[in-house]
Amino acid sequence: MLRFLLKRFLLAVSVLFAVSVIAFGLFFALPADPVTGMCPKNCNAERLDRVRTELGLNDPKSEQYANYMKGIFVGRDLGSAQGGQCAAPCLGYSYVNSESVTDTFARVLPVTLSVVLPAAVLWLALGVGLGMVSALRRGTLLDRISIGFTLTFASMQLYFVGAVLLLIFVYTWKVLPTPRYVSPLEDPLAWAQGLVLPWLTLALMFSAIYARLARAQMVETLNEDFIRTARAKGAPKRRVYGRHALRAAITPIVTVAGLDVGSALGGTVITETTFGLQGLGRTAVEAVRQGDLPTIMATVLLAAVFVVVANLVVDLLYAFIDPRVRLG
Repeated sequence: MLRFLLKRFLLAVSVLFAVSVIAFGLFFALPADPVTGMCPKNCNAERLDRVRTELGLNDPKSEQYANYMKGIFVGRDLGSAQGGQCAAPCLGYSYVNSESVTDTFARVLPVTLSVVLPAAVLWLALGVGLGMVSALRRGTLLDRISIGFTLTFASMQLYFVGAVLLLIFVYTWKVLPTPRYVSPLEDPLAWAQGLVLPWLTLALMFSAIYARLARAQMVETLNEDFIRTARAKGAPKRRVYGRHALRAAITPIVTVAGLDVGSALGGTVITETTFGLQGLGRTAVEAVRQGDLPTIMATVLLAAVFVVVANLVVDLLYAFIDPRVRLG
């Protein structure tokens, strides 16, 4: 078990290292001068030279990369920026926003986490539950309703569903406030009320996909020999369906869930834009528009961390769901 975990951890570190090298090469090692994009348009030649010196862009590319990675873990000297130091962990300094990228992420990342994580719990519970019940009630009215639900929401776009929910619950019925972010540490009730529509929108969209996937996997698993054997031995239905069938069918669902949650944490641009929330996704889009390379670079690395960590968690769950993974 320990060897399995160590191999997965080393693989995750290797992937993150490769992503950091590629991203640094794309954004900072190109022949074009990145300072002209990072510095505001009113920068004069003297300020451009100072920014170039503070970021170490006159140093060899390998030294630039080493200094950048050093800054992520222990901080680095940035000349006049932030009084000469970038606090650890330092993801860079944005001359467009005149603040550390770490400070920017500390402000917008809680918004994205608050949107994605509760929504993921909802769409997994709704999607997997609906898919399992539909598989156990094949051919019934409930099964047909489930199929209609999944086809309807799987074919819709997120911004359309979000706009419809806004129109109904906020502007017409006025039962919910306009979506906004309030720290759950300050007011948990206002936090939930302000984000319930984004949660509901993501849950409806993703649960439709998970319901179809769960139904297909459950139907296939129920036809396996070990399920028929368990039934023939007289095992209770609850044990057959809950312990044997569900455990075997949930493995591919865990894989997809890890990818979806990791990708969503990297930035839910459409959701944040639809509901006017300033999260990681909108921040990344604005950074691209403004040519803010330190913020873009940090966003790419953070999104890669989310995806890699999510897949590492999936591998760990595999080890508990399927003992054959540990033996392999």
